Amino acid sequence: MARRFHGKRLIVASHNPGKVREIAALLAPFHIEVISATALGLPEPEETETTFIGNAELKARAAATASGTPALADDSGLCVAALDNAPGIYSARWAGPEKDFSRAMALLEEKLQNTDNRRAHFVCALSLCWPDGHCETFEGEAHGQLVFPPRGANGFGYDPIFMPDGYEITFGEFDPDAKHAISHRARAFAQMIDACFAN
Repeated sequence: MARRFHGKRLIVASHNPGKVREIAALLAPFHIEVISATALGLPEPEETETTFIGNAELKARAAATASGTPALADDSGLCVAALDNAPGIYSARWAGPEKDFSRAMALLEEKLQNTDNRRAHFVCALSLCWPDGHCETFEGEAHGQLVFPPRGANGFGYDPIFMPDGYEITFGEFDPDAKHAISHRARAFAQMIDACFAN
């Protein structure tokens, strides 16, 4: 049985404003005050784990311990079949210190020049941790294919090149509410809400 969340404040252990906005929107129905790690001046811990789940737990536990408030962390990335699921946990690092995802998308296009295989999936691990060190962690995926050149100005990260199965538009072209309904983050969230928040 998962631990239930009964607090009114939640730290989002992320320095990515796009990710914080998405998480705040998904938590809006529960009237929880969402505060970003950036707003609290919390440092970004080094992501030393080898899985999405490991890194999500590391970040959430660090923020919960430092703030004395429950914290939620997301570790997510794009896994490309033809590249042995790279960039995977290194998805943000491919964008460099400036978080330049246009550069990361151009690098992906270059690496895929010699293959027709454009299959890819997004993974999101969500970890909710309390200051006592207890964590509840959930994982969701969204499958699709990559398209070039990038399309759409919505979303963030690799969204403009990812077209989910069953659709003819990229996450970058989706209305944000429509993306929230089917994304990897939404799928992980649905599990977490059901286990820790829902009545």
